[in-house]
Amino acid sequence: MGGTVAGAGVTALGLGLEGPRGWAFRGVSFEAEPGSLITIEGPSGTGRTCLLLALTGRMKPTEGTATVGTAGLPKHMAAVRRISALAHVPGVTDLDPALTVAEHLHERALLQRRFGDSWRALLLRPRAERKSESEVRIEAALTAAGLDRDSLPKGSRTAVRDLERLEALRLSVALALIARPRVLGVDDTDLKLSDAERAEAWALLKSIAEAGTTVVAVCSEAPEDTVKVSTAQETDVQKGGAQKTDTASAAQESPETDGKEAADAIAEAGRA
Repeated sequence: MGGTVAGAGVTALGLGLEGPRGWAFRGVSFEAEPGSLITIEGPSGTGRTCLLLALTGRMKPTEGTATVGTAGLPKHMAAVRRISALAHVPGVTDLDPALTVAEHLHERALLQRRFGDSWRALLLRPRAERKSESEVRIEAALTAAGLDRDSLPKGSRTAVRDLERLEALRLSVALALIARPRVLGVDDTDLKLSDAERAEAWALLKSIAEAGTTVVAVCSEAPEDTVKVSTAQETDVQKGGAQKTDTASAAQESPETDGKEAADAIAEAGRA
């Protein structure tokens, strides 16, 4: 990945998040070593995406605690955001279907240089050196995500709308990896994938974890050899059967409304 990235350990103790319609998730406890593949498993409507966003510092838990690396939640959400990145989250990391693969990569590299790196490095390093570093990051991220641009219909000029579902997932992961995060969060990992594609997706995430980055992945059914965190039993029995809430639920039922649900959830938490 263009330099070894040390993953962050993740622990949670009694973590919960309550929204206007009840508990999104509650009573989540687990411990994972750095470089683990953590799977948030459960059916639609059980708070999976909310938990993913909470563990990456994008939503504020209302009870319990968690630690990501050395940063504690909910107190140090900004510190957790600095070491984490998101991929494939509807309403948050959506790819623009009209843009090409190259345009997405170039845009993300520019944003990383502008906002992700230190001001000192931005001002003092020569332009050519910064550009070269961006190219190295892009190539390393593409390799880690298993996306071969030459295999695409039009190479780097292939529009997102022309990508297969697994290719789009790989691109979203690559874009997140450009930041060299210690924690990578991936939503809807197995959504609408064939059995063969699902196996490829899990092989990808396992390889990223084995390279050192801690991966947190939302799914309906987790593979073996992962740190499994189930949300299925944590809803609909809280607060006398409060209504289930999950920003990912609309993705399973209505792709048109899922992006709005996820965006609304983050806006509600005040953490975009």
